[in-house]
Amino acid sequence: MIFLDHAATTPVRREALEAMWPFLSGSFGNPSSHHGLGDEAARALAAARATVAAVIGCRPGDVVFTSGGTEADNLALKGLALANPRGRHLVVSPIEHEAVLESAAYLARMHGFEVSEVAVDAGGLVTPDALARVMRPDTALVSVQLANNEIGTVQPIAELAAVAHAAGALMHTDAVQAAGWLPLSLDALGVDALSLAGHKVGAPKGTGALVVRGRLPLEPVLHGGGQERGRRSGTENVAGAVAFATALRLADTERTDAAARVAALGAEFAATIAATVPGATPTGDAEHRLPGTVSFVFPGTSGEAVLLELERDGVICSSGSACAAGSDEPSHVLTAIGLPAELAQTAVRFTLGAETTAEELTDAAASVVRAVSAVRGIVAT
Repeated sequence: MIFLDHAATTPVRREALEAMWPFLSGSFGNPSSHHGLGDEAARALAAARATVAAVIGCRPGDVVFTSGGTEADNLALKGLALANPRGRHLVVSPIEHEAVLESAAYLARMHGFEVSEVAVDAGGLVTPDALARVMRPDTALVSVQLANNEIGTVQPIAELAAVAHAAGALMHTDAVQAAGWLPLSLDALGVDALSLAGHKVGAPKGTGALVVRGRLPLEPVLHGGGQERGRRSGTENVAGAVAFATALRLADTERTDAAARVAALGAEFAATIAATVPGATPTGDAEHRLPGTVSFVFPGTSGEAVLLELERDGVICSSGSACAAGSDEPSHVLTAIGLPAELAQTAVRFTLGAETTAEELTDAAASVVRAVSAVRGIVAT
């Protein structure tokens, strides 16, 4: 099997499994319990929080452990917007993950917020000027992904945050796809909140965090026992937090070398596809993009049919966001950057991981040529 769907999920790292195992077995205490087992769990949770904070460059108290990126996005959008008395206007990009877009829609539907979408160019890039044009005196929050999960476009988040702050608004970024590939310094990015998911960096699914500057008021989405300093109630997943922190630290330590190697492999793979598959058209910004994301549309095909052909050859990839798999609708990301719906439905996304080899990509490229040709032959008949 050649796995080229790392944007959907990554294999769990052995180090993460080994780090979490004690807290699934002997050290199983509730970190809120006032006895030895509970204290042991609380110390592990505090250490995991400090590890995440060291990677992000924030205070440990700024880290809120969640069940993943979707919950982190929901908590950021709803929590910051509802706790911010400044106004009821939100700004998002049209290519955000559904967790952001649906949270914004909920705030509009249930709480009377107005939502504006900042324009993106043909590569999916948001410019500071475009953001400035939609800012208003009552804008409470801006949310723009650091890196897009379908086309890999990387946004100028620090510049966008400066625009948001100049207008008096808060800035959130969904950094789920960027973790392990890009620097995540909270201060360098200039954001007020940042979402992360463990299964994108080699931790188990169901782990993640929202990093939010501690002095900012945050209305909880989950109410109960007041865990996570009252921002996310529920008994903490100690083993998951330990695994997430371990995987995030290792991914960040290896980031520079891994990103350089994968960028070179991805560029060569993309060039091979463009040269050998007639009509293959890359999507996303050519310059500002994640190193491991290679995405194309193949006119005259069905993306889903190409995926089935590739899987027969043992090549695993996707047509876009795994969270939207099974939908008959074209990708909202691809239509937002101006692709017709029919062309958007021919999309295939290949996402490389740190362990992807040149030999695997050579075999995968040959499979892509065969798969696209086979599907075009079927479509033509």
